[in-house]
Amino acid sequence: MEMTQRELRFDGSAYEPKYDRERRTGQILRVFDLMLDGRWRTLGEIARATGDPEASVSAQLRHLHKERFGAHTVVRQARGDRERGLREYSLRVNTGE
Repeated sequence: MEMTQRELRFDGSAYEPKYDRERRTGQILRVFDLMLDGRWRTLGEIARATGDPEASVSAQLRHLHKERFGAHTVVRQARGDRERGLREYSLRVNTGE
């Protein structure tokens, strides 16, 4: 499964293509490529693997739910003691089938 730059369309009141398009495109592609294996990872683990800030990783995981970014499923569950609030994420790729 490959996500192409051509199909990526960001928006939002704070989005300025001149400054944000290349950065956000790189982020979502790095997160998507890493998560393709279906393994469970925390935001921190994804951030360390991609070199992107945790807040950006979280935003890109939310984008992957959207139709224009593939309508993938990002599953979230607690890691360890639920009271600690640590979550981990796994990507279920929408193959269109």
